[in-house]
Amino acid sequence: MESVDQIRSEEMRNWLDLPQDVMLLIFMKLGPVEVLVRAQSVCSSWRKLSKEPQLWRLIDFRDHWDLAPYEVDFEEVVRHAVDRSCGQLIEFSIEHVCTDEFLKYITDRCCSLRCLRLAHCNNVTDKGMIEAVKKLPLLEELDLSYCQFPKNVLQALGQFCPQLKSFILNSYGRFACVYKDYDEVALAIAENMPELRYLQIFRNKLTDDGLRAILDGCPHLEYLDLRQCINVNLEGDLQSRCADRIKSLKLPDDPSEENEFDAGTDFDEWYDDDLSGFSEVDLMSNDDYDDYDEYDGYYEFSDGSDLSDYGGYLSDFAF
Repeated sequence: MESVDQIRSEEMRNWLDLPQDVMLLIFMKLGPVEVLVRAQSVCSSWRKLSKEPQLWRLIDFRDHWDLAPYEVDFEEVVRHAVDRSCGQLIEFSIEHVCTDEFLKYITDRCCSLRCLRLAHCNNVTDKGMIEAVKKLPLLEELDLSYCQFPKNVLQALGQFCPQLKSFILNSYGRFACVYKDYDEVALAIAENMPELRYLQIFRNKLTDDGLRAILDGCPHLEYLDLRQCINVNLEGDLQSRCADRIKSLKLPDDPSEENEFDAGTDFDEWYDDDLSGFSEVDLMSNDDYDDYDEYDGYYEFSDGSDLSDYGGYLSDFAF
């Protein structure tokens, strides 16, 4: 009968023995901050792996905009993440801290961007946003939640991003203020974004007239979120038009959870076709890795340490 030590010895395998494609999948699950601040400092092999461009095609910093606990400069971390994509970045998400300079840095190096999320980024000016979208002709998904942009920015979006299919422009405040005419945003969307499939304008101030314009100007629209758009009354045939045209419709009085929109959207869950055109596995041009049975078991680091015990990221943070 095998001893416990013998069984454990057979189960223990070195992390460095994992194929590179599997390690890339693991690193993608870690996220950009964990890779740049921690994982890349574990060993030379992991540092080399962290520089693979395919690892940086999807970058999401929405939950990591404050890196004070790590004692590292946030902008430096983001720039290194963008640089490591080597122009292959297709999806980028950030909140709170984006500026014109920051956005220019990203769009100058990643003209193939398909998805951009800039929630709570009020430091991006109208001019900065327009200059950015001029360099993003392939953009298909854009989230500008809680950003204050006028109609000329939305017009530029339609002009320079003709493939835009998903647009999110959620608004601040408990409720939208009541005004007789507040359809400027709705009309800009209707007149400049004909390819939209997905539109979320939570707490927007549009009226029935603005909604009619959107239905007329966006013939491919399949998802429409009008929750807390209290100026929309759905008078006449408007509600039936929405019901007939829209596959997934959320009306002004439909319930919404508190802080539901604070971090992103459920767009990927609703829309079966990933707008980026790539799955995690596709991004590495590899075969199906859904079955990990071959790699089940306990893995140890080459030096016998455990990642959860690794505490050298502050002093070893270097690019």
